[in-house]
Amino acid sequence: MSSSQNEHAGSVVVCLPTYNESRNIERITAEIFAVLPRARILVIDDNSPDGTGQIADSMAEKNAAVSVLHRKGKEGLGKAYIDGFRHAMENLSAEYIVQMDADNSHPANRLPVMIGKMAKTDLVLGSRYVPGGGVQNWPLHRLMISRFGSWYARMWLGLPCSDLTGGFKVWRAELLEKVIAQPIDAGGYVFQVNTTLIASRLGARIEEVPIIFTDRCEGSSKMSMSIALEAAWRVPMMRFAYKDLHP
Repeated sequence: MSSSQNEHAGSVVVCLPTYNESRNIERITAEIFAVLPRARILVIDDNSPDGTGQIADSMAEKNAAVSVLHRKGKEGLGKAYIDGFRHAMENLSAEYIVQMDADNSHPANRLPVMIGKMAKTDLVLGSRYVPGGGVQNWPLHRLMISRFGSWYARMWLGLPCSDLTGGFKVWRAELLEKVIAQPIDAGGYVFQVNTTLIASRLGARIEEVPIIFTDRCEGSSKMSMSIALEAAWRVPMMRFAYKDLHP
């Protein structure tokens, strides 16, 4: 890890929203600590019936760098992240906040590179669709839906980012605080588009870093038709939202 990455590592909080990730949570936390030994990890569990929250509690008892935020139930990815972001900023003194999936699909080994970019930017996106990025183990129809989703969002919103639907990001906490102060009703994966749009409207410096996204090996995907339909109607509405925001 470079000196600039080392400098930031102690003020990083990694937010991991979980629902039925008992077979993945210990592995992903170990992979994060392997590359960011000074980071803190916040598990945001939505009362998983498979015992994910209890496993996270046990990890927290053994390691003070692990914290657990228990929520009453499953209310959507967006609300889980917002609760986690607020907790990280108010209770964990986060300077940089990472959002990533707990299912090992986002490569933890890219975190040092992404965090290293924060000296000159405000938001780093782990991108599947820039040179050097890619997707492994997805069926063709899933890849086509994802690529279409990013193109659809770019077309409506005029954002230059190649991967607007990805959920692997590093935020400057100062920016993120302003972003979640805005009204955000989107749940599901359109939350990712929503927050990047607000950041852009606020004048944030945004950079993409290539990643290889690997489909989960354990557990089941949270993607559903209702999530895709939500994105289809919410994204055009976003074009006309936040018009009063300015840098």
